[in-house]
Amino acid sequence: MGMKDQFQDKAKDLADKAKDKMGQGQGEGEERERGQRGAQRDEVSERMQREEDRMDQDYDV
Repeated sequence: MGMKDQFQDKAKDLADKAKDKMGQGQGEGEERERGQRGAQRDEVSERMQREEDRMDQDYDV
């Protein structure tokens, strides 16, 4: 195996590792985004519940 082949193999290995890392980063980003969406939904639900509770209190008086 010549030096040229060694450099080509090394470059291919590094490129493959980079692709793997990019895939991992995208997966983590998607997980984080899903978590944020869930938190936003919870926040909206809580806000709606508080508004309903206030409305009920107004009519109870």
